[in-house]
Amino acid sequence: MASSTKLSFTLFFAFSMFLQGTLGEVICETLPTNLCSFAIASSGKRCVLENYRNQEGKLEYTCKTSEVVVERIAGYIESDQCVNACGVDRSFVGISSDAFLAPQFTASLCSPACYQNCPNIVDLYFNLAAGEGVYLPAVCEKQKSNPRRAMLALLSSGGGAAPGPVATDSADFVADAPAPSFSDFVADAPAPAPAFF
Repeated sequence: MASSTKLSFTLFFAFSMFLQGTLGEVICETLPTNLCSFAIASSGKRCVLENYRNQEGKLEYTCKTSEVVVERIAGYIESDQCVNACGVDRSFVGISSDAFLAPQFTASLCSPACYQNCPNIVDLYFNLAAGEGVYLPAVCEKQKSNPRRAMLALLSSGGGAAPGPVATDSADFVADAPAPSFSDFVADAPAPAPAFF
């Protein structure tokens, strides 16, 4: 009888965590670490996975609320489908543009399965790219025709990076509009956010 009570309690706890996420009440600090990365708290701030050393010196992970605010999305946990389509990993620690250095990541991010269907992940990397002075839609356009040239543009854009963009009206970006020329990869001004939301 004690084991059935324990099982019932475990199922109740698991169901309540699932129900909390589906109802839109997302608190980063209460998320399991395997759902933390690419989640957005109900407050509109991104959740980030962080690591620390416990008292025994072992590396452990925890989910924290970052200061990065996402316009138009709150209380959202990214789907496994988008995580897979975009080539990201829920075990990413922190938020970084380092992923752009892997050509296969840029190819996954720019793929139609990700770029057209996963606005949360695209928005995150759009802003990270802009922080490096790179316009993500142009990189994705270049990725279609010449992946090596797109990677070269990313690598050469470091240094004089423009500040990250501030979310603007979604009408400022049209997905079917012609991409800027190769020389427009380095941003002189913040780029508009993708119109996914």
